[in-house]
Amino acid sequence: MTFANGKLTGSGDEYTLHGNLTIRGNTQPVQMKVEYGGIAQDPYGQTKAGFTLSGKINRKDFGLTWGAVTEAGNVVVSDDVRINAEIQLVKQG
Repeated sequence: MTFANGKLTGSGDEYTLHGNLTIRGNTQPVQMKVEYGGIAQDPYGQTKAGFTLSGKINRKDFGLTWGAVTEAGNVVVSDDVRINAEIQLVKQG
């Protein structure tokens, strides 16, 4: 799975990141919610910025169609997949 970012829209602490997500060779456009967590300096003097990234995709849009049903009639794998990431960037130089 790879993500290639496109443009970032929004302001303040909340943004939308538009880009292309590729899973098993199938690329689809997606939008991810981005929350800016702030900038801080760690005990080693490095300046870091934090972000929370979240979104939801339909796995079938990427050709992931396997599925099964339990004896009770419940679906084993949901069509909706949630993507969550905590990202920390370090200022270089």
